[in-house]
Amino acid sequence: MGVFAALGAYGVWGFFPVLFRALESVNPVAVVANRIVWSFFLVGAILWQRGRMPEVRATLSDWPTMRGVLLSSLLLAINWLVFVWAVDMGRVLEVSFGYFINPLVSVAIGMVLLGERLNRWQTLAIAVALIAVAIQAAGLGQFPLVSVTLALSFGFYGYIRKTVSVGSAPGLFVETLVMLPLAAGYILYTLMTEGSGPYADLWLLFLLVLTGPATSGALILFAYAARRLPLSLIGMFQYIAPSLHFVIAIWWFGEPLNLIQLLSFALIWVSLAIYTGDSYNRRPKKVMPAHG
Repeated sequence: MGVFAALGAYGVWGFFPVLFRALESVNPVAVVANRIVWSFFLVGAILWQRGRMPEVRATLSDWPTMRGVLLSSLLLAINWLVFVWAVDMGRVLEVSFGYFINPLVSVAIGMVLLGERLNRWQTLAIAVALIAVAIQAAGLGQFPLVSVTLALSFGFYGYIRKTVSVGSAPGLFVETLVMLPLAAGYILYTLMTEGSGPYADLWLLFLLVLTGPATSGALILFAYAARRLPLSLIGMFQYIAPSLHFVIAIWWFGEPLNLIQLLSFALIWVSLAIYTGDSYNRRPKKVMPAHG
């Protein structure tokens, strides 16, 4: 079941561009605001039903933990807004590239902030990735700001969440709680100044509400999978989402891919192959328990 949960989580994340493209007529800020509000209510309901609200209260009463959550909330808001904006602007290939380089950004963050030492294969993987980013910039004719912003925001988000002692679902709930006043305030402001807008369209309203279950549902599936699968296997699954982004961008949305960009993707895939192979070889060898 863990494998199916992982496939479900990364599959949902991989198809996020389809959901957000269907909302392209809605201001990206409004999309993110609704994503925050509906995620807050759904995750809150799940935590309440499972009796996990004491974890939330413990987080809210601990200032060092809340300091980390405040920062992770900011990074999450940046990541969500850039993602939705990029999809709206037809730049899903840049989104894909950003999430492909994210694992290597996480390795670099560990080296800089945690003092982790890189072995020669990790060093080679990061060097190839840097070349890929430079080539991507040449293919785009500008610095790949969308890709780098997504990779850095999610990489530092992951780092902060690792250093903060709060579970994934309670953590997301507190993060959305922190962002809720701004999100709800923005929605109310637009309703008062611009009228009902997309909320008068039942289909758009349904899609806006759906952003909440999609976000929290993927998280719950991922948390379920992470408890049941080895970390090395979870690491393999993380390439499903950007691969789906890549395929959707080209074959569904018809985004152009020039040869220079294709070369940058080829290099990042080589880099990830080196990184993944090294991670697999260095995984701890476990002795299978006896059954009986």
